[in-house]
Amino acid sequence: MKEKVMEILKNIRDDIDFNEEKALIDDGILDSFDIIGIVTELNEAFGVDITADDLEPENFNSVDAMVNLINGLL
Repeated sequence: MKEKVMEILKNIRDDIDFNEEKALIDDGILDSFDIIGIVTELNEAFGVDITADDLEPENFNSVDAMVNLINGLL
């Protein structure tokens, strides 16, 4: 699952080292347009429904946080 999330993230922003970054939202690395694209792709790839309630910075600050969010929705 983590590999698929990484692939999605790299397709959206290939200029970011997602393995190293742990504060993607808090540090302003990802913007709202990036998040919209990420949510759309994650929903489609994993058959989940990430809602507005899930759009908390802690859910998108790192790849591991996104994987944990998806696992919680499966």
